[in-house]
Amino acid sequence: MLALSGAKSAASAAGERHSRFIWLLLAFAASALSGCMPATTQMASADPADPAAKVAPVGYRSTIAPYASLRPATPAPWRGRNDAVTPQPKQER
Repeated sequence: MLALSGAKSAASAAGERHSRFIWLLLAFAASALSGCMPATTQMASADPADPAAKVAPVGYRSTIAPYASLRPATPAPWRGRNDAVTPQPKQER
């Protein structure tokens, strides 16, 4: 009885592995074939070679516009800068 039960479970496990392999193979084939399909959306209705075709305006935004060079900078007095960032002493109550 135990031998029959073990054989059934082994056959079931092998069947499940085969089933998973088939699904994996089908998923791979579907993804590989989807690259061969034509695009379903149209990019533009106008001919790209038409010089009179309307296009979106082009704008320029600098990526470093807020940059300001800080060198060479004259050193500030270190005592004043240090005192400005030092925490204030706590007052006793």
